[in-house]
Amino acid sequence: MTDENIFNVIFRQKPAMILVELRNAKSEIYASSLAKKIDCTYSHVVKILQEMQNAGIINFDKQGRLKLLTLTKKGNEIAELITKVRNLL
Repeated sequence: MTDENIFNVIFRQKPAMILVELRNAKSEIYASSLAKKIDCTYSHVVKILQEMQNAGIINFDKQGRLKLLTLTKKGNEIAELITKVRNLL
């Protein structure tokens, strides 16, 4: 995936919300709970998460049948910047 493609993925509303929710999560978070929080379908969230994983922004940590989501250092920095931009608006 090119840098331009991942830029287009992140700066849409739902992907940006995913990153902010992951950054602000107080406990473990999974794709299904994330989909509910951002009012999005599970399949759409999974597609976005797979693109983010390929870009090195998130990690999937398999725990039994569930996959725990975590931000990488890069993902955390991006989520922080998105939060700052949103607060400036």
